[in-house]
Amino acid sequence: MRIALINEFSAMDKNKYIVEALRKQGREPMNIGMSQEYKDVNLSYINTGFMAAALLNLDLADLVVGGCGTGQGFLISVMQYPGVFCGLIEEPLDAHLFSQINGGNCLSLALNKGFGWAGELNLSYIFEKFFSQAPGGGYPPERSEPQARSREILKDVSRATHKPFEELIYFLDKEIIETSLAHQPFSDRLKASDKPLAKEILAF
Repeated sequence: MRIALINEFSAMDKNKYIVEALRKQGREPMNIGMSQEYKDVNLSYINTGFMAAALLNLDLADLVVGGCGTGQGFLISVMQYPGVFCGLIEEPLDAHLFSQINGGNCLSLALNKGFGWAGELNLSYIFEKFFSQAPGGGYPPERSEPQARSREILKDVSRATHKPFEELIYFLDKEIIETSLAHQPFSDRLKASDKPLAKEILAF
């Protein structure tokens, strides 16, 4: 599974904890978020929402781990785009139920609110539960079939209510894309892709 980690400026100090928590589960994320190494561009949740949606719609990531101070801003931002199914994950039970019932492709973490003593342990337990079973197994298990049907219906709803990603980028405020591209880990990931849409985005 290709996992992209994308956090904004208010949670820059949490980047290392998320990386460590994912590595404990044997996952090596593409670290595209703000960190001590990459902090020159001030990314907001508006930017990270676009970046997450771009990676998912370009099929450059299977799962995006994002978030912001409360997790709410990133969640709202990323859900404006097609093909993104994001859950607000604050504790391990959220992670397990989101994986089993919703089978989404994006996690939004509250990285400042409630992130106190042992916050890094909570992150570790969140990913432990999220990856403990294959997604979409259902909860309770006997509800797996109707829950799977609901997921497919939501995909149809997403397609019906959003412009295709390759079209909507031309309706966005250019500053959103330009600021996102100024963040080197994101632009490098697009430059490494041979997809025409990646080249279109890079041309902004």
